[in-house]
Amino acid sequence: MKQNRIINLLFISMVGVLLVLAGIGSINKSKALNATQTAFTPTLDVALSVTQTMQAIYSATETARPTSTIIPPTVTPIPPTATPLVIPIEAYVKGFVGHKQYYSLGCETSVAVDLAAFYGVTITEYDFQTTLPPSDNPDLGFVGDVNGPWGQIPPYAYGVHAAPIVDTLLKFGLPAEGGKDYTFEQIKAQLAQSNPVIVWVIGHMEYSEPVEYVDKQGVISIVAPYEHVVVLTGYNGDTVRYNNNGRFADVQIETFLNSWGVLGNMAVYLDYNG
Repeated sequence: MKQNRIINLLFISMVGVLLVLAGIGSINKSKALNATQTAFTPTLDVALSVTQTMQAIYSATETARPTSTIIPPTVTPIPPTATPLVIPIEAYVKGFVGHKQYYSLGCETSVAVDLAAFYGVTITEYDFQTTLPPSDNPDLGFVGDVNGPWGQIPPYAYGVHAAPIVDTLLKFGLPAEGGKDYTFEQIKAQLAQSNPVIVWVIGHMEYSEPVEYVDKQGVISIVAPYEHVVVLTGYNGDTVRYNNNGRFADVQIETFLNSWGVLGNMAVYLDYNG
């Protein structure tokens, strides 16, 4: 009996030892499994590092992409609008001084040098007259002898029209403008800006029938007996003021327009207003 008891105790002890060893093994296996999972599970810091890395890669990719620079449209400056000239009811040019023509048919030359003198440029009548081109057509040059009798028409001694006067003034370095078909409003606009204006009339503001003249080249020019030039220096609602051989006179606007229109409303002035 005693021997059986000892055997039972030994058996129970061995069973207890086996149970303890089994428990220890289970614990170690659990620890090993946890260690393995820990090794493959990123901590918060590792996850954050991965996120930052991805962001850095994305940022680098965005930086590497070509960016489109927005070029603002070029703004074209708008030039200032010129203030329109308001033509006054009356205007008179101050300081114009005329003189008596030297040559019998030199009225165009006389007023041209007077016009230049008004702007401070000195030209002699001789220099101006000899610079004018000669022609049998007054639209192209001076017709006939400058000392010939007044009142004839080409091909006899006559004079010169607006275009050659403009060209000759330009040769002397003056900003001349002129020609045919001007309106009275255009003339008034120049006078309102203190610019005297040379105009072609008949005699002393009279009327005569215009004549078609054919030159040697077959070119037609409108001429008239007693062609003459004066310098307009002012106007009001009823009259215009002009200088003729150094003397001023006023004439009714209608009378002036009637005489001025015979040769096609010719005029010459110096454009210093731009």
